[in-house]
Amino acid sequence: MQAYGPQHDVWAFAWSGGKDSTATLTLIIHLIRVGRLAAPKLILVFYADTRQELPPLAISAFRIMEQLAELGIHCEVVRAPLDKRFLVYMLGRGVPPPNNRTFRWCTRQIKVDPMADAIEARLSEIDGNVLMITGVREGESAIRDERIRMSCGKDGAECGQGWYQEVLPQSKGVRGRIATLAPLLHWRVCNVWDWLRVYAPMTEYGGWATAAIADAYGGEEANEINARTGCIGCPLASKELALETILAMPAWSYLTPLRGLKVIYRELREDDSKRLKKTGRDDDGSLSSGKNKQRKGPLTFEARLDALERVIDIQASCNEAAARLGRPSIDILNSEEEARIRELIAAGTWPNGWDGDEPTADTPMDMIFRDGSVQPLLV
Repeated sequence: MQAYGPQHDVWAFAWSGGKDSTATLTLIIHLIRVGRLAAPKLILVFYADTRQELPPLAISAFRIMEQLAELGIHCEVVRAPLDKRFLVYMLGRGVPPPNNRTFRWCTRQIKVDPMADAIEARLSEIDGNVLMITGVREGESAIRDERIRMSCGKDGAECGQGWYQEVLPQSKGVRGRIATLAPLLHWRVCNVWDWLRVYAPMTEYGGWATAAIADAYGGEEANEINARTGCIGCPLASKELALETILAMPAWSYLTPLRGLKVIYRELREDDSKRLKKTGRDDDGSLSSGKNKQRKGPLTFEARLDALERVIDIQASCNEAAARLGRPSIDILNSEEEARIRELIAAGTWPNGWDGDEPTADTPMDMIFRDGSVQPLLV
């Protein structure tokens, strides 16, 4: 930070609320406060709120934002547009839950794209060179480590000084003005835990509300193995390790109903009666074009409304227990989002390429293969 920070008028943090980005943000602000780092002209913080984060992470993030505000640092909460939020897009538009193989739409739509758009819009309004500070560390994944090794000397950076890159973003207003730096690149996960659980909460180090973050990663048992989290009920994860880790703690056990989310998402994806399917033929009876002629598609209106009511019940059960126990409530579906889902369903909304008059996927029909051959339905 001493080497590269002074070269930039603006420091910007892309903050996910997870352990590494939170450690990076709170540590650098602390170092500025105690005079170890010279403050830039402007500090920007962008918090990625997917609306599906694990409760300890979301709760801690909003408390830290309050602390940042007290220091005069504005934090912009970045969310996807209403119609593209996870539950609205799925239950309102009817798009089935994502999967890892052919249809992983969630991460980019609810996190990556909104963050990129927010950063571009904000930075296009200001002057000066920008240092985008990230929480990237070695040891998070083999693929990321290899990418770091391939580029560690790029743009004059030296090994041991973080991963500094003068990367030009694919944007108009800020092209050529952004560099990225990962100052905690060489921290081990034990260093991250020491900061979040021991030092950061101390008054002399800022009194940050970071201790609860460790709960999302296993509390006192947190380590590098289980130090990766996803959304609540993540459809992409085979096992709900992060949520189960939280629920095993007495303080968070009241959130047990959240287990039901993964059940809902699995049903929506795998139950053929809840989804439409292409017949493989056009209106005139000829074979449709394309390789996957009988692909499964969107969720039926009945399936969407049923899932909506179940999600509402899960959230209500958690919040009733929270009120009774004096614990934090959760907010994964608010009144605006619920109203929009119902509005989209009432308007007969379907994803592009679907009319809604297709049969459900459990309807018996001739089987049409990719090469156009047909296996008639045996009656």
